[in-house]
Amino acid sequence: MFLEIDHLMSTFVPVSGGGIFQTIIGSQFPGKSKFSPEKKSHTIDLDVDAISIAFEIEAMDKDKPTVLLAHGMGGCSESGYIKRIVAKLGLQGYGVILINQRGSGPGMGLSSSLWNGGSSEDLAKMIDYFSQRHPHLLLICFSLSGNILLKYLGEGRSTPPGLIGAMAVNPPVDLRVASHIISTHRSCWLFNRYYMRLIGNQMRALKKNFRNGIDPELSTIWNFDASYTAPAGGYKDLDDYYDQCSGKHYLKNIKTATSILCSLDDPFVPPEVFKDVSVNNHVSIYQPQGGGHMGYISRHQTPHGDRRWMDFVLLEWVREMSERRTSK
Repeated sequence: MFLEIDHLMSTFVPVSGGGIFQTIIGSQFPGKSKFSPEKKSHTIDLDVDAISIAFEIEAMDKDKPTVLLAHGMGGCSESGYIKRIVAKLGLQGYGVILINQRGSGPGMGLSSSLWNGGSSEDLAKMIDYFSQRHPHLLLICFSLSGNILLKYLGEGRSTPPGLIGAMAVNPPVDLRVASHIISTHRSCWLFNRYYMRLIGNQMRALKKNFRNGIDPELSTIWNFDASYTAPAGGYKDLDDYYDQCSGKHYLKNIKTATSILCSLDDPFVPPEVFKDVSVNNHVSIYQPQGGGHMGYISRHQTPHGDRRWMDFVLLEWVREMSERRTSK
């Protein structure tokens, strides 16, 4: 599946500093947006004692598909990169849907369990909910939600007929590898502490409203997954969770036009995890030399007037996928 992104790979010159630097700048300095559209809220039932609060921004151009965005671990619909990309999509006329995984954002404390890297059933319910309201959808999922997206697309379920395409940005397709790196590598201690602080906030909100006999270990991602994620998710143990939910196992079965963007210097998703995966012609993997984990800060300005190359690529992907639909 050849897209314009193939050409754009050669145009990206990241600022110097490496993947760790790119990741820090991308997450801690997300930028600001003056775009403040009216949002319609949706409450989606996911399960017993589990709901998601999602937001919808109406399209200015009704002929364009609606773009659904899903945040990464510890994030929500108010994450800086989500708000920044929403602004750029909205100004180009696209309708946008901002979902919150269970236990996240305005849904903190409203579900009896937190989401995890295998929550594809939740994602399916949210996609089905909005596909009944919008004839054409494009999906963009970041980080851990990107892994869930690949699992959703490749586990053999029926997808909506109006689903045009999907993009996973820096998905940790081998959950075991990503968790081990974040939890044990000295270079990632700051990220582990950052994620655990956000997850700790979600866990405290959950415990305030629901009785839960599981007392999680909040020191590292690995320990949290072993003490909470695996048992709360119904998996036999930590290995069972990582084996069943890692997106790399599902790539070969994907039938939707799907793109994966993941830099070669992502500190959590080393390029080796993609070397032995089986893919088909519906899946394209793009691996620029630099960019870190959802950083992609460019040395040069993009056509949007900033240095956010990730945003530029995503907008170009949305535009091209939209044009492919209308040209058929």
